[in-house]
Amino acid sequence: MDYRYLQAFILTAKYSSFSRAAKELNIAQSAISRQIKLLEENVGEELLVRSSKKMVLTPKGKDLFSLATNFDKQVKHIFDEEEKHPLRIGTLHGLLENWLYPKIVKYYKKQSREISITIDAPDSLKDGISNGVYDIIFTNQEIQSDLISSLTLFNEHLVLISKNEIDVTNLKNYRWIIYNDDDNIFKINTTHSKFLTHVNSITAIIKLVKSGVGIAVVPDHLLTPSDKLFQYSFKELEHANIYMTTLNHKKLPTYIKELVESLK
Repeated sequence: MDYRYLQAFILTAKYSSFSRAAKELNIAQSAISRQIKLLEENVGEELLVRSSKKMVLTPKGKDLFSLATNFDKQVKHIFDEEEKHPLRIGTLHGLLENWLYPKIVKYYKKQSREISITIDAPDSLKDGISNGVYDIIFTNQEIQSDLISSLTLFNEHLVLISKNEIDVTNLKNYRWIIYNDDDNIFKINTTHSKFLTHVNSITAIIKLVKSGVGIAVVPDHLLTPSDKLFQYSFKELEHANIYMTTLNHKKLPTYIKELVESLK
């Protein structure tokens, strides 16, 4: 059922006038008459009884008008309410603390939309964008498919940090403080440490390293000179891109486009 035909029918029935319906839709009166005729052919029922001076709804026409009017209101509500649509963001913990939150501050200087921000692991972020849990995610995983696309935002420089100077040829002898089982520290040493501490907070990881508990790999933009930590670079950590990922919308929804604009 063509929605245009339904609109033509609703307005004609509402005003009992083809001319008023045509004026509101800004089309010719003959087009209104033709669209209603096509609607009747589609449903296989006569909806209007016409004469040269009057138009009357049939019983089926009255029922359809009642249902269609309610449906039309709901459709308009869905699309007119986009300006109130909350923005659901998924992000890595470190990105939120250092990079994303200033962007959100910049965003709110121009917008007042409700935002929900969830910290999650890369695989969970990927599942979340695929299943419609998030509108946009920021992660270190590039995702390209028929459904999803990633855009490179920037290259993140990862470093190994320690409180005291260490022997980088024997990293297995130190306690590793890791964010998850895919932590980047596993990329730089084939033999893993027997001493692991799992902490899903980048801030807490840095604090533990500063306390001398162990060593960790973190983005260098999370560090400050006052941290007074030793930093070591490895070629295995050179290519760490950060991506912005969304569904492949033909036209980016306003509530996503607003944030993308604020990132520029």
